[in-house]
Formats: sequence, structure tokens, C-alpha cells
Amino acid sequence: MKSIKILWSDWYQRLLKTSVVAFVLVSLSVSLCGAAWNWQQSAPMLIAVLAQGNAITDPNAILRYSLPIDNKAVRDMQGAIEDISNYLRGKRWGPIEKDVKTALKIVNSKESDLLASVSGDRQSNAQAIIAQIKDDLVRLQDAVKAQDKENVWTIRRALLNNVTDLEELMVQGFPFEIPAEYANLPQLKGRATVDVETTQGTMTMIVDGYSAPINGGNFVDLVNRGFYDGLPFTPLEDNFVVQTGDPPGEEAGFIDPKTKQYRAIPLEILMKREELPTYGITLEDAGIYLPDLALPFNAYGAVALARPSMDANGGSSQFFFFKFDNELTPPGFNLMDGRYSVFGYVVDGKEVLDKLTDKDKIISAKVVAGLDNLVQPQS
Repeated sequence: MKSIKILWSDWYQRLLKTSVVAFVLVSLSVSLCGAAWNWQQSAPMLIAVLAQGNAITDPNAILRYSLPIDNKAVRDMQGAIEDISNYLRGKRWGPIEKDVKTALKIVNSKESDLLASVSGDRQSNAQAIIAQIKDDLVRLQDAVKAQDKENVWTIRRALLNNVTDLEELMVQGFPFEIPAEYANLPQLKGRATVDVETTQGTMTMIVDGYSAPINGGNFVDLVNRGFYDGLPFTPLEDNFVVQTGDPPGEEAGFIDPKTKQYRAIPLEILMKREELPTYGITLEDAGIYLPDLALPFNAYGAVALARPSMDANGGSSQFFFFKFDNELTPPGFNLMDGRYSVFGYVVDGKEVLDKLTDKDKIISAKVVAGLDNLVQPQS
């Protein structure tokens, strides 16, 4: 077995190349009054200093925002409902009430704007969802007035599920043309849901082909082949990833039975406000720092393609689940962003991921929705 390692050295190398880091290093050095700099001890503090503001850490929210739609009304409504979580743990009812009023105002006064992005054959479904959102927002308003924290959580969750359904109705086809050089690889033109049954329990993943069609397509294709069934999780020195996908034998990835060749998958990273993903090169090597990504490593349970450290296009079947730590891998400035391709997130079963070790294995992985979005290469 030839497991691909995800190493801390990658992180330090990137830190050293960032001009922002140089500024912080100088500032900290001055404040330390010439004291010796201990890089290993100070790196977590340095990374925390660089962490960007109020990053989104909910995988479902990241997936909502990464849908290829352009509708300000629904994004504003979504933002107001999601913002409730920032205040609910502290029971700050005033700001929560304001968020609910904002969402109600949007859904009541801008229904035509919400429907403007929905094609005619989907309008009736969208209208039914909007009606449900209105009802739930009234219920949420009552729960906030009663300061019923648990009920607020429950209604908010249902609302966001309906917002997701509405936003998915707004998607108009696939958002870009995948480069012809990758026509020989499976492509996921949409999203798929995968259940991964392990010896610790079952996790549910959403694979996002809108943002990572090649990496997502490769993964869904291998799941559908049963490639991952029975494979163990890989021993790693680092405790912030859980990795698997290393097949038995000497090969480090998938050998296509048709071509008898190693299926190499390129690095694929979509930045927000860009039409196409960046392929085949890390964003660092492309001279891009502090990237704002469609699929960042912000969330516990981000799923990404493993690859050799010196080969951006050397990934294949091995992938890893990311477990960030607020000090070592803070959301908003995660040093894995731009170096590895995230193609999905664990949306259910976080407690299962938390328990997995190299003593565990995948019992089976199955595509439970979205298989029709998988496009196989033409032979």
C-alpha cells in the first residue's frame, strides 16, 4: 500500500511565502523584544492572527452559497436566517428578532424577485416552498417572542432546508464548460449524495459537482463501482485528517480497467466570482494568496482529494476527511485552501468521523441520490 501523506511541512512552506506572514513576523518579533523565535510553538498563534473574520463553518451553509445562482433576495433571506445562530447560543433575542423581521420582509415583499430566477416549469414548486417559508417564519417569530431556544433551532433548521430547495430550483443548467483536455474523465454535472458506512457508523456526504466536477465525478464514479468497499482508513502522523482510498497492492490509486492506466485527477479549485476552476496548479504557485473559495476547508468534515506533495495532478482514488482545529487550522485562513481540491462535505455523521482511526474501515459506500448527474467519458 502506498498511502499519500498530508504533511505539516506543506503548511509551513506556504506560510513562509506569504507576504502577510512576513509583516506579522516582524510585528511579533518587535513585540517579543528580540526573544528567540520558536516556529513550532508560535505557528498556531501566527495562524490564528491571520485568520479572517466571520468565516462560515456550517457545511450546509457553504453548500448553499456555492450553488451557481444569482438572486440577491434569496441570498439576503438566507443570510438573515443563518445569522440567527450567531446570537442563539448566547440567547441574544434582540438581534434574533431583527433577523427574523428581515427574512419576513423579504419573503413577503419580494416574492416576485425570488421567483424571477426560477424557470416556468418549476414555478409552482417554488411558490409552494415560499408559502412554507412564510408560515415557518411566522412560527419562528412566535418562538423568538416566547424565547423558546430549542424550538427556534428546530424551525430555523427546517427553514434553511426549504431555502436550499428553493435555491436548487434556481439553478439553470451547468454553470461552465469543462476544459476538453479532461473529457476522458468522469464528470459530475450537479450534486450527489453518498452514504459511507464505516465500522463506527454511517456518514452522509454531499459531493458538489458544480464547483468540482472532475474531482467529484471521479469520486462518485469510484463509489458507484464499489471501489471503496472494505478499504481501511490509513495511518497518518497528523491528527487533523482521516484518510482512505488506498487500494491493496502496490498501486496508490485507481487503475482504469479499460485503459489499464492509473487514473490521474487534476487539482481543481473554484474561486468565488471566477467563471472556471483553476486546474493543475496550486493557487500559491499561481501567485494567489488568501483565496476566497467556493468550497473552502472551513467546515469540519470537508472532503478532499489526496495527492503527492510535489504533483498537483497526481491524485486518484485516495481522499481525506478534514478535521480542523480552531488554533491549528482556523476557518477563514486555512492553509490547506488552494493546495488540495475540496469536492464535498460530511453533512450528517460528524460524531462518526470524530471516532474514526486507522483501526476502522469503510464497510460500503453508496450513491443514494444524484447518480444521474454523473457523466461518463465517451468511449
